[in-house]
Amino acid sequence: MSTIKKVVLAYSGGLDTSAIVPWLKENYGCEVVAFVADVGQGAEELAGVEEKAIASGASECHIVDLKEEMVANYIYPTLKTGSIYEGTYLLGTSMARPIIAKAQVEVARKVGADALSHGCTGKGNDQVRFESCFAALAPDLKVIAPWREWDLSSRESLLDYLAERNIPCAASATKIYSRDANAWHISHEGGELEDPWCQPSDQVWTWTNSPEQAPNEPELVSISVEKGEIVAVNGEQLSPYQCLVKLNELAAPHGVGRVDIVENRLVGMKSRGCYETPGGTVMMAALQAIDELVLDKASRKWKETLGGEFAHLVYDGRWFTPLKDSILAAAEAFAEFASGEVVLKMYKGQVVAVQKKSPNSLYSEDFATFGADDVYDQSHAEGFIRLFSLSSRIAALKK
Repeated sequence: MSTIKKVVLAYSGGLDTSAIVPWLKENYGCEVVAFVADVGQGAEELAGVEEKAIASGASECHIVDLKEEMVANYIYPTLKTGSIYEGTYLLGTSMARPIIAKAQVEVARKVGADALSHGCTGKGNDQVRFESCFAALAPDLKVIAPWREWDLSSRESLLDYLAERNIPCAASATKIYSRDANAWHISHEGGELEDPWCQPSDQVWTWTNSPEQAPNEPELVSISVEKGEIVAVNGEQLSPYQCLVKLNELAAPHGVGRVDIVENRLVGMKSRGCYETPGGTVMMAALQAIDELVLDKASRKWKETLGGEFAHLVYDGRWFTPLKDSILAAAEAFAEFASGEVVLKMYKGQVVAVQKKSPNSLYSEDFATFGADDVYDQSHAEGFIRLFSLSSRIAALKK
């Protein structure tokens, strides 16, 4: 352990990482540099975080603003693939991890550290995500995961550990939920959520209104899409991050983006989580509406396959891999056609695309109409059906 001289810790200011700072110093005899990623978790979470880090024993604290880069270079590319994990989860925690790990490595290089550390537990997905990214970006740096090493096993033991060292911490033993927030979403685990039979109480949700509390009047929002990227909200041109912020503000009051799921963790166990992704849910609905117009049947089927594969890739922490580059290249090919305008209705927890148009639309009213037309001879369908069902006909004749 004495070979480690300086470690960069992914620091949040919460209970776990506050205890990790002194633990690293005591057990590794090393200097600890705190690294804080600003991924849009909010000013409240970041308030005083540098002072907390220094008070915990860190020699310095680096706060890195990653909001714009995260949305533009990690969330938008994932959106282009249409990725939804296990049909419901919009990958809010998963998409943030590779950019945080990348920035942590950059800080480590900057300060001359020889190790990296994180506060992920041995039961979760994040340890795999962080360490897989570290392996791809900095295989020479040692990784220290205190939760897999120390004998502190509970919230109470962590609080006692800090109290013994007179290290201030705002946490208490009565905290019920474990939460993770960024510009895209907020997740909630623990408390009554550990029993899938328990309905989430109102205190679980912190961002969105319940459908019952939502306005009684629907609200329309217009979204402009260029090559698979949302570029404007209600006619206002905005950066990717600002588009997300604006849509969060519009969708959260309507209760859009709540999900309550039991998911398969990478480490093998199932976990129950509640997620709030208001703006992201609207973004996904808008992009799906454009795809309906511009992608033919075979292309949509293939994109669904790509989206499913990419969802697992992101969830499993394999961002810095050739497979990621390959899938994104395929998604970019489809995104070339994904431009247009979508109007969506937000109402009582739901968002529905009610108007959509694209210069690349394959929809033709002339062909699709139920009225009289001069472009489609319905009698031609007979030969198509006979050929399409030919194998079934032959099989039946053999019996």
